Formats: sequence, structure tokens, C-alpha cells
Amino acid sequence: MSNNLIIYGLIGVAGLLVLIIIAYFLLVRRMNKADVKHAMALRSGNKINNFSADVIYQKLYMIYIKIPGLKRYLIKLRRRLEIINIEDEYLTRRQSTKILTNALIVIVPLTILIILFTKNNTLLMSILLIFELFMVETIIDGMVDKIDNKLLKQQIDFFTEIRHAYHESNMVEEAIYQVAQDDELEISRQAEKIYEILISDDPEAELEKYYDIAPNSYLKEFAGISYLTREFGDRKDQNGASLYLKNLNNITQEMQIEILKRDKLDYVFQSLSVIAAVPILFLEPVKNWAVSQFSFTSQFYNGKSGLIVQTLILVLTFICYTLIRRIKDNSSTNANIKNTENPWQSKIYKNRIAKKIIDLFIPRKGTKENRKITTLLKNAASKMKIEWLYVNRITLTISTAIISIFLFFELHQITIRYIYEQPESDYNILGQMSAADEKKAMAVTKKHNYFLDKFKGKIDTTKEQIEVAMRYSPYYKDATDQEIQTDAEKIYTKLKIVNSEYLQWFEILLAFIFATIGYMAPIWMLMFQIRMRQLDMEDEVMQFQTIILMLMKIERINVEIILEWLERYANIFKEPITKCVNNYESGAWEALDELKNDVSYVQFIRIIESLQAAVEKIPIQEAFDELDTERAYYQDKRKESNERLISKKGMIGKAIGFAPMVCLFVGYLIIPLVVIGMLSMTEAFNSMTGMM
Repeated sequence: MSNNLIIYGLIGVAGLLVLIIIAYFLLVRRMNKADVKHAMALRSGNKINNFSADVIYQKLYMIYIKIPGLKRYLIKLRRRLEIINIEDEYLTRRQSTKILTNALIVIVPLTILIILFTKNNTLLMSILLIFELFMVETIIDGMVDKIDNKLLKQQIDFFTEIRHAYHESNMVEEAIYQVAQDDELEISRQAEKIYEILISDDPEAELEKYYDIAPNSYLKEFAGISYLTREFGDRKDQNGASLYLKNLNNITQEMQIEILKRDKLDYVFQSLSVIAAVPILFLEPVKNWAVSQFSFTSQFYNGKSGLIVQTLILVLTFICYTLIRRIKDNSSTNANIKNTENPWQSKIYKNRIAKKIIDLFIPRKGTKENRKITTLLKNAASKMKIEWLYVNRITLTISTAIISIFLFFELHQITIRYIYEQPESDYNILGQMSAADEKKAMAVTKKHNYFLDKFKGKIDTTKEQIEVAMRYSPYYKDATDQEIQTDAEKIYTKLKIVNSEYLQWFEILLAFIFATIGYMAPIWMLMFQIRMRQLDMEDEVMQFQTIILMLMKIERINVEIILEWLERYANIFKEPITKCVNNYESGAWEALDELKNDVSYVQFIRIIESLQAAVEKIPIQEAFDELDTERAYYQDKRKESNERLISKKGMIGKAIGFAPMVCLFVGYLIIPLVVIGMLSMTEAFNSMTGMM
């Protein structure tokens, strides 16, 4: 086994090297064609070598975009990177291709290893190769998150330079323009965009457009505060400090807290996704080791029970891997992407026949069930339409039912194959049979198979009929009556198993139950997302406090403007705040009172009560006076809240992440060895007792 593995590995590496050499010469040959010239033109004014990494990435981009499978990932990457690299097509293509190429460098060798380890198990190989698609998503998301975090860290230095530039010019737009001249930084492109908005003919309208594409909420806050300062002028606080610079300092502190939070989450979750996925790669090695060291486990690992446990571990791994990604996800660019097209769902729903079938399952508008599902989607902050949710549910139901029936059918076939292929011999508990013993055992198995084929499908066959057939066969021409009776008993036992291995009614029922679970899975996932979002409630409310702190000292600010800002940055509470903003004109107090009834989080209710006081009784600055006086307390509380959030997510993540690994070693290795070993020893002891 090990020698064959080394040979296959060398062949795979050699094949990969040949492919790289061929690809290199093809690139060299086609480097001067029109596509490459177009790619080079995207970065006019820069002299780059024809064989530079930039040109190769641009060329690879044009190759990837033509390959159906890779095109999907490339477009998804573009959508996220376009937000960061505003109007820089060259850089967007380069980064997209680089990330996808790095992912392929990891996935291709992994695919070769999977094929090598599971070449004898087609079902497991197929499942692992499909699972690789989800791993590609994780690798790509991780690389894009690094770019997003890099942008966030650049904003710290950017705001520091803005402070110095503003001291010199006392003009917001001039300070931004001066700092935005560094073309090498991602933040410079954002700064140029904000500068263009501020000097445009209709900055308010352009600002609203920018809010939809800003990479993170901190740039939204910066753009909004810069606009308000340019529009209404800067003010001095009671200590004579610039209010604009003080607000920049508040945003910077928020970013520093967020960076620390992301760094800690990355540290806690950096290996959990891998730990959750790795066990499936060890299914075959564990099986091969156990069978080679303990022959008595062959019936378990090569039979029906082994496949059932393998399937359960694969399903558990997929679930845990998905949950880990949902728990850890903190990418702001991911939340801002308008990639709600969901191409395959929309294509299915646009089909006339499919649409009629799917509409039968979707609750009618205005019904309680429809409102319940709609609320669930909103509370989970899902961009998915209700139609697409039901496309997912029905697709998953049908897929689960088909896979379940196929799996049951495969279980029966595995049992039959095991009976036909397993050497018929008594062997020791430890180790394997010698080559000579195995040859003799297989000869016996072939004799048994002859009679199995003869009586297969004949349910009423008796042991006496098998004995009669054996006596008249050439295999038992010289056998004694005792040998014939012993082998007839074994053949009869095998025949009963073979004749009983067909699809049973209860297996159809189980497939139906599994399909029902598949139908409910998307709903349960939305509930899980809601649960995870509830952990972030305190963090979002504290961000609201920072926004109010920045706005309350600006002239002409009223409660309605504050609500509009809160709606813009809200995630968990977005739906009730939007409803309040829409109803505000009909009655400010009543709209806020309805908002207070729609939420249950105490800290947010206190903010709403302060807004109600600012509507009729006292100025906004007095209503939120405690935010300014207790700023240091709220900052410390925010840090402590993040620590608790990371601790909770870490505990949940570790429990979920290590579950597949525990099941692999306990459920697939230790328990089978102990249970089957005890049964084998008991059987051997009983045989020895009978002989005595």
C-alpha cells in the first residue's frame, strides 16, 4: 500500500510539473496577442515586463473567465474587491486572479491526495471532491478578508494624516485631497471618491450612492461627518478643540476596537475550519490501518456498518464546517455586496414549470406563515428572497431523498460484494493472513460463490437443497459429509443475507424523513444566524452610541437625521429602525414608541427613550449628555463586551470544530475496535469451550 502510494504520488507530481511547463510555454507563445495588449493598456503609463507577474495574472484572468466553474468564483471575488478598489479595473483583475490562483495551488494537490487515498472508494471520493468546493469558498473568503482588514488598518494612518492636513488648511475637502495622493494604498482610492463626492454638484445624492458601496461602516461615518462639517461648518467644544477632529478620533477608537476584535477572532478561528474538515481525509487511512492491524474489523469497515459511520461523519463534518464559517464571519465587504442575484436559484425560478411547482410551497402573501418566513429572513439579515429560499428548500429536499435512496441501495450492494469477495477462513484476531492462507481462503469463497449464484433470488431455498447441489458438483466430489454440512451451513447463511439485501419499505420511510430534515435545514440555518447575531446586539448598540455622540453637537441635527444615520449603519435592528423612519412624518413620538415596542434589548430601548425626550422636551445634546461624560466608561465596556463575545464564539466554535475529529477517533476507530474485539474474543472463547 505504501509503495503504491509513493508511486502514485510521484506520478501525480510529475504530471503536475508537465502541466505547468506546458502552460508556461503556451503563455509565452500567446503573450503578445491582443488580449495581453488590452490588459497592459488597463495600466497605462507604467512600463512593465512582458513576463511580469502583473501580465501573467491579467492573462490568467482572461483564461479563468472563460472556464464555467472558475468563472463563478472569479465573479464573486470581483464583487467584493470592486468595493475596495473603486474604479480600478486593473487592480481588481489582478487581485481576483491572484487569490483564485493561490486557492487552486492548495486545492489541486489536495485533489490528488484525495484521489490517491480514496481510489478504491468511489462514493467517498465523490463526496470529498464535492466538499472541496466548500473549502475553496473558505480559502477565498479568508484571502479577501485579509485585504479588507488591511484597508481597515490603513484607515488608522489615513485619519492621522487627515488630522495634520486639516490643521494646515481648516478645509475638509482640501485635507482629504492632500492625503489621497498616495496611489499605492487602497484607502487612497476611497479618499479620492469621498473628495469627488464633496465637490460634486449634488453631494447629498452622491453620498447616498457611496453609502451603498462603502467597504465598511467607518468610511461611511467619515464621509458623512466630512459632508456635515463642510455643509454646516466646524465647531469648537467647551475645551476649544475642533468637533470634526474629535469625531475623527471617535471613529479611530471604534476602528481600533474592531481591529483588535477581528485579530482575536482570526486567532481563535484560524485553524478551526481546517480541524473541522481534516477528519474526512483520514477516513480511508484509519480504515486501512485498522484492517491491516486487526483483521477481525474487516467486516465492519468493508461492510454496511462502516459505510453508515463514514456517511454520518461526512454529514457531521459538512454541518460543523458550515456552522464554523457562519460563527466566524465578520467581513464588512461581504455584507455590503449586492450579490443577491443567486443565479442558479433565479434561473430555476424563472422556469415556467419549476415556478408553478415552487409557488405551491410558498405561503401566500398576507398569511401568518408568509409573515413568519419574511421576518425570519429579515432578522437573519439574509439578502435572499423568499422565492429563492424555497428553491433552496425544495432542491435540498429532492437531493437528500435521491442521495438517501442511493445510499441505501449502495449499502445493500456493499454487503453483497463483501460476502462475494471476503476470504472464507478463520484467522487470528491480530495481523493478517499470509499470502498462501489468503489464496486458500479465496478458493473456498469462490466455491461458495458458485452456489450463491445458483440459488440467488430463490427465497424458499433450504439448506438440504444446497447440500444436494453440493454433492453433485465437481467442487465437493471427494468431500466428506461433515465438510458438506459445514459448508452448506455457511452458504445457507450467506444466501439468506444476499436474498434479504434489497430496498426495504422502512428505508423509503427513512429517505422521506431525511428529505424532511433537508427541507427544514435552511430554516434552521436562518435561526442559527439569528442566534449568532444576537451575540452582536451589544456591539451594535454601542456603535449607535458613538454615532449619536458624533452627531449631537453638530448644528441643525435633529432626531430624524439621527434615526436615518442609525438606519444606515444598523444590521440587527435595521428592520424596526427603517419602519420607524418611514412612520416618522406621521408622528415622531408615536413612531419612536412603536420602535420601542418592536425591540426588546434594554440598552437600545434607553436610546429610544432619550430620542423621545429630544423630540418634545429637551435638546439632543442634553438628552445624550451622559454619552459624552461617560465616554471612557463606554469604551471600556465595549472592549469588555468584545472579550465576552469572542469568548462565547470561541467556546461554540471549538465545540463544533472538534466534533468531527472526536467522532472519527471515537466512533470510527476506538468503539469498533473495542466492541468487535470483545465479540471476537467471546466467540473464540466459546469455540474453545465447545471443543473441550
